[in-house]
This record gives sequence, structure tokens and C-alpha cells, in this order.
Amino acid sequence: MPRYIFALLLLLAVSLGYGAEKESHEATHEASHEEEFNPGTMIIDHVIDAHEWHVMTIGHTHVSIPLPVILIHEGEVSVFMSSKFHHGHDTYKGFKLETHGENKGKIVVAETGEVPLDLSITKNVAAMFISMIILSFIFISIGKRYKKRSGKAPKGLQSLLEPLILFIRDDVAKASIGEKNYEKYLPYLLTLFFFIFFNNLFGLIPFFPGGANLTGNLAVTGVMAVFTFIITTFSGNKNYWVHIFNTPGVPWWLKIPVPLMPVVELMGVFTKPFVLMVRLFANITAGHIIILGFMSLIFIFGNMHAGIGYSVSVVSVAFAVFMGLLELLVAFIQAYVFTLLSALYFGMATEEHH
Repeated sequence: MPRYIFALLLLLAVSLGYGAEKESHEATHEASHEEEFNPGTMIIDHVIDAHEWHVMTIGHTHVSIPLPVILIHEGEVSVFMSSKFHHGHDTYKGFKLETHGENKGKIVVAETGEVPLDLSITKNVAAMFISMIILSFIFISIGKRYKKRSGKAPKGLQSLLEPLILFIRDDVAKASIGEKNYEKYLPYLLTLFFFIFFNNLFGLIPFFPGGANLTGNLAVTGVMAVFTFIITTFSGNKNYWVHIFNTPGVPWWLKIPVPLMPVVELMGVFTKPFVLMVRLFANITAGHIIILGFMSLIFIFGNMHAGIGYSVSVVSVAFAVFMGLLELLVAFIQAYVFTLLSALYFGMATEEHH
């Protein structure tokens, strides 16, 4: 079996190296005016959101799934498919998809360059809907199976996901919040964990419906962090707020006349969700960038010389496969860390005075 895997990787590396060489010859002989391969642009285009779902590129033809565009400008609502822009080459209804400059990737008014209110179904939004449908189907079916097979051994998807459910319940919720209050927060923690975990895995799939960098988007991680912040704030009991504004055991001169410790503790209330947001975003995006960086080396060295491209492609593919396997572990760890820290915050907010 290892020989077949190695042969498959070698074939992939050679094909990628050939693609780099072919692209180099085309750029030199057929379209010398075109820009050379830019790894930075390629990587950023893959990790940011988009108004279409790119599937593959055949030669110079881009195969993409168009997504709905919903714009509000000067009180008028415009709804159409992103394919009307033809990958940014055409304008439609006075709008165009900007391909360069500070508004790259955004839809702007063709004449003025003004950015309208954009409520479009972008790639990340579509990926979120897909993951929500899949998660709903999985857990509704598991819930029905629990009712039908009450008291019996788990079976199918139930047996696959039950260890993770029990892990979040026993080792995260109970351990961090306590036996008394954990059940109130368990549905949120389970939703949080599986939403992050599944979307981390979907982001590693290089073809539709995967490939969207959903959990590497600050807006998505920010909303989850805000939910954790709101639940923590409204769950805080008297003991929680006393520890923030009048921390026990701290010398009085750190509270009066300058309220140094209360200010520090109050800042911590806001920095905790901020750290949650940035940690998930940074770790997931960094993994995608590293893998794409290794693949970019093939085209960079392939443009220099075909032989170097062939040699580098084997190493690049090997490292990319290794990073892909490592990202499987990171997908679980980041979902676990986000859920664990949220549970710890809930536990701190509901802890009774001893």
C-alpha cells in the first residue's frame, strides 16, 4: 500500500510540475503581457471570501458556481447571479466586481466606485448554509435514533459521534461549569464544538462543497465570540462582578485612589472574547496559507526551470500532505479550545462564593 501512495503522490507532483512548466511557456510565448505567477495573490484569493465558488481551472477557463448577489443602492434592491460579471470582466445593472485595488473582491458602482450595501450569498455564507443543513440532518437523525433505541448500544452515526458528545459533556461542560449548572449551557457548547469542528474539516476538502475558509473568517469567529461574551455577561452572578470590581485579597492601594485592578479586570472581560476570535481565525488561516505556500513553490521553481519544478514538486506535495494530516488534528484542537474556554468563562460567571 505505501508504494501505491508514493506513486500517486509522485504522479501528482509531476503533473503539477508539468503544469508549472506549461504555464511558464504559455506566459513567455503566447501571452508575454500577462502577469507572472504571484504566490501572494493566489494564496489570498483562496483564503478570502468570494462572490462565486471556484471549482477548477482548465487552461485559462475558470469553472465556478455562481452565487446570488443582493445589493441595496440608493433605495433600490438589485438581485442577480454573480455569473453576470463574468469573473469581473463585465458590468451589470451599473455594478461591477472589482478585481484590483483596495476594493478587490467587492462589488462597486461602475461609474463612481462607491460600495453599495452588499447582502449577497457569498462563498462563506453558502458554506455556512451547507454545514448547517448537514449538521441539522446528522443530529436530528441521531436524536430520533436515541428515542427509538433508548437503553440500547449506539449504532451508526450515533456510535461515531457519541464519544465526542460525552467528551464535551463530561470533560468540558461538567469539569468547567460544575454539576449544578452545566446542563443549561451544554446545548450551546455542543453546537459550538461541532459547528467549528465540521467547518474546520470542510475547509480542508479541496473541492466543492469544501474549500471555504469559514472558520478562518474574522466575521464568523467574531460572532461566535460575541455569543460567548453575551452569555457570560448575562450569566454573571454577584460573586463574579465582585471579583471584577472589588477583587478579594488585592491590596487596597491597587483599588484606591486609582482603580488599577478593577480597570484591569474589566479589560479582561472584553479581551477574553477578542482572544477567542483571533485564536481560531489565526490558526485556521495559517494552516491554509502554509499548505498553499508549499504548493506555490512548485510553480515558482517550475517557472525558473522544468527540472527544478519536478524536483521541488515531490518535496512540496509531501510537505503539503503532512500539513494536511496535521490540520486534521488542528481542526479538532481548535474546536476543543474554543469550546473549553467558553465553558471556563461560563464557570467563572456562575461560580458561587466559597
